[in-house]
Amino acid sequence: MTRPSLDGEEGLIAALRALATHPAARGLADDAAVLEIGTETLILTQDSMVEGIHYLASQDMADVGWKLAATNLSDLAAKGAAPLGVLYTHMLGANDDRFIEGLAEILTEYEVPLLGGDTVSADGPRCFSLTAIGRASVTPVPSRSGAQPGEAIYLTGPVGAAMMGFEALQGGAARDTAAYCRPVPLLAQGRALAPFVSAMMDVSDGLLLDAGRIAEASGVTVSIDTASVPLDAPETRRGDALRWGDDYQLLFTGPANTAWPIPVHQIGTIETRKEAGLLVNGIPPAAGDSLGFRHSR
Repeated sequence: MTRPSLDGEEGLIAALRALATHPAARGLADDAAVLEIGTETLILTQDSMVEGIHYLASQDMADVGWKLAATNLSDLAAKGAAPLGVLYTHMLGANDDRFIEGLAEILTEYEVPLLGGDTVSADGPRCFSLTAIGRASVTPVPSRSGAQPGEAIYLTGPVGAAMMGFEALQGGAARDTAAYCRPVPLLAQGRALAPFVSAMMDVSDGLLLDAGRIAEASGVTVSIDTASVPLDAPETRRGDALRWGDDYQLLFTGPANTAWPIPVHQIGTIETRKEAGLLVNGIPPAAGDSLGFRHSR
């Protein structure tokens, strides 16, 4: 038997699929686990933030606490779920009080209780991890795998603001950094869309990369018209904004020309599977184009 390479995120996930045999895991091809218990359907998701990778060491730790919860709540939003609570692991270090302030702000804002967690200490860059638990508002729960040929692909709002905010934060420019530092999980929007979508996920690693993930999970080709993508960055940075990520907009598929319950933007179409799973303005991406953020060693 040929074992998958563990060099990078995709290789590791491929190896872990042999362990993730429970139906709730969805083959590790989704943003969250979907666990049915009696008449309830629970949504469970976990994300981490690492210093120097997901946030700058110079950032206000209150923003880090906020964003740790926001990224997980965004995964619940992509499932149309209502949050029930969170657990998190805290790595002790400087400005812990500010971290707790930011975490408390977002949990209060969205009325999400802290249920427990763990504290650790270690040398090196700090790392925080949080698990969010939600209750499904609709079944079947949206996944990445339901897109069908003839449908369209939609986006709830613009991309690029997080990229511009990060660059301003890094360089000290006078620009609003909130999109990067304090993203907003679209929980209400996710619940509104969930009954009607065929596939849905949040844009965390880059619009093009995440669109390609819907294509792979659904066995279709996603064709993106880049000019239709709403942008919150200079037009000269459109290509970068489509690959940067951290925008946490909802990316979803469904019938074309539909009257959706919230304002959305149609940014492309779903086609029968071709050799390439993703087309950008009708053309497959160039070889070596990462399309977004991927973890590697």
